[in-house]
Amino acid sequence: MRNYQTIDCQTKVSQKDRERHKDQILKEIFLVILGDVFEVIDPSLIFGYSVLFVPARTLEPHLGNVFILLSVYIKHMIAFTNSALLLAWPVVRAMGDSHVIISQLEEEENLIAAAKHLVRALGSNKNLTGNMKKILADLGSQLSTMATIDDDKGEEISEIEEQLNVVQDKIMSWEGDQSMIWDSANEACEYLNAVDESRKLIERLDSLCFGKDKEENELLRRAHDVLQMAMARLEEEFRYMLVQNRQPFELEHKSFRSSEEDVGSIISFGDDSVEDSLQRDSVSRTSEEVIIDLVHPDVISDLRCIANMMFMSNYDHECSQAYIIARKDALDECLFILEMDKLSIEDVLKMEWGSLNSKIKRWVWAMKIFVRIYLASEKWLSEQIFGEFGPVDLACFVEASKASMLRLLNFGEAVSVGPHRPEKLFGILEMYELLVDLLSDVDALYKNEVGSSVRIEYHDVLGRLGDSARATFLDFQNVIASYTSIGPFAGGGIHHITRYVMNYIRNLSDYSETLTLLLEDHDKEDPSSLSPCMNPAMEKENTGGSSSCVSSPMAIHFQTIASVLESKLLEKSKLYKDVSLQHVFLMNNVHYMAQKVMNSELRIIFGDKWIRKHNWKFQQHAMDYERATWSSVLTLLKDEGNAGSNGVSKTQLKERFKSFYLAFDEVYKTQTAWLIPNVQLREDLRISTSLKVIQAYRNFESKHTNHISDKHIKYSSDDLQNYLLDLFEGSPKSLHYPYRR
Repeated sequence: MRNYQTIDCQTKVSQKDRERHKDQILKEIFLVILGDVFEVIDPSLIFGYSVLFVPARTLEPHLGNVFILLSVYIKHMIAFTNSALLLAWPVVRAMGDSHVIISQLEEEENLIAAAKHLVRALGSNKNLTGNMKKILADLGSQLSTMATIDDDKGEEISEIEEQLNVVQDKIMSWEGDQSMIWDSANEACEYLNAVDESRKLIERLDSLCFGKDKEENELLRRAHDVLQMAMARLEEEFRYMLVQNRQPFELEHKSFRSSEEDVGSIISFGDDSVEDSLQRDSVSRTSEEVIIDLVHPDVISDLRCIANMMFMSNYDHECSQAYIIARKDALDECLFILEMDKLSIEDVLKMEWGSLNSKIKRWVWAMKIFVRIYLASEKWLSEQIFGEFGPVDLACFVEASKASMLRLLNFGEAVSVGPHRPEKLFGILEMYELLVDLLSDVDALYKNEVGSSVRIEYHDVLGRLGDSARATFLDFQNVIASYTSIGPFAGGGIHHITRYVMNYIRNLSDYSETLTLLLEDHDKEDPSSLSPCMNPAMEKENTGGSSSCVSSPMAIHFQTIASVLESKLLEKSKLYKDVSLQHVFLMNNVHYMAQKVMNSELRIIFGDKWIRKHNWKFQQHAMDYERATWSSVLTLLKDEGNAGSNGVSKTQLKERFKSFYLAFDEVYKTQTAWLIPNVQLREDLRISTSLKVIQAYRNFESKHTNHISDKHIKYSSDDLQNYLLDLFEGSPKSLHYPYRR
């Protein structure tokens, strides 16, 4: 026989363990009886198939006791395995009135009582060995303990029911009250305590009611109903506090102020104000990172308490959804305050450039605020409330903010897929650089797998904007080359295309690092795309036949653009019939190009060599102008082919002076309408012209003043010098009378 350990009656065991103990006790009693009857059979085979082959007549002397025990055992074991039926069937079949005995032992208490009766009956057998008597004594003790435990269970169930009644009354009392519980701190504390009690009662019932009967199931159902009612109220209170204690999103902070009015745009080649309108937006570089309170700080602890209770009660999904819905509304309100309209890609593509440009500037300003300030604060709020629940805080933040973030990114995508118009490039670069600047912020906000969808979309839009910026920039050269105008530019001044292109690339120099990175990838794929070394116009720029090129990709493309512009200007100069005006036009425009490069960041990109070359170019055009305009005029003041003062007739002198005055008057009338906008360039050309013309006139006049009457001298040298000061002002004048100042 095996040794058996008694159960400590003071030990608190689970219902499942108690059931197992009952099973073991009944098995042991059965073994004792059958072992006494079948001493030749190994008792361990009792629960195997061997017992089925024992002759029925061998069981007859002890059949009554064996059958009673089998009835008890079968009743208990039927819940665990159908094998008990197989074991008991031969014995049950031998007794015709077995159902009577089984019906008397249906209840658990009767089973234990029957088992105790068997133990007492077996103990009265005088033929039992000492070891068997000890076993029966131990089994009797265990049965008594089980009966005590069952009594304790009944008492505990009654106690739980009483407590549940109290908790239910408390929770129901608040259901009829229309006011919010958290309006009163004391009531909120009492309510949470009542909810916590209901939660703990459910846990106690779950631990007690293994194999629950109908009464116990009903009690557990009631407890769950009470808890569910409380959770619904907590969810309502939670959402109400989030909404009612939302902090207004003020734009008073200096980081929030829009610099929209500071950002200009390029409208067309004919925009005279382009030089002053291109100013880079600085908001994306100056906004500081700030955490603000999106919900009043005083209610954060209350929100956290409600969340804790709902999560402990396995209502985490309901709590999270209430939070997400409330914060989604808050994020929509934020975008409304930032004036970010909900636009589809089709809406953006249909938009006029003026409206689109305004939307882009607003987006750049708002995106910075939304990510670095509002979303950062939103994530902090989520961490404050759900920080104790692992990844829940991040999941709630992502779900609450995803729609708003994707709405902003959708605008970026719409801009990137639009036509590659030059005026869009600055806006696209601003958007691209902003997304690069915010990249680490977004990756930190939307980390891990839960935030991957937003991160992927963000990176995708960033790539699309980069591709669009690169394509727009590379198309710019073709835009210049394809520009056409019907007639010559009035007055030979600085052409709109020159202002446009030079201001365009001057402002692009602010994005030199970004453009260099974007162009590097392109030039690796197509090394010969726009290299100035392979451009015939640029080959002439390399003095001394040098083939060295600027290494920066952006510098290469900028010089190529400047070369295309010069070719276009040369083409447009041919529209002037007057050769002198052709040179004035080219002088003005090349000088403008050189000055723009020399007086801006373009100097670093183009280099001093380029500047020296173009300074020489506009000076050469100035000299060509003087030759084309004044050479024929000054020829009239020369004595070549004449006999000098001794042989020149008065008639010849009169004609020479008259022809000179007529030529000068024509030059004056024509070239006062011409324009040299740069004051210094205009003065330099006047001085250079004056030195040549006035000196020649003085020499001729002084040499022949004694041979001709004063009435034939129309202008003095001082008059001519003053008249020359009227040239290139862009205001046509005529000399009908002697000039007097």
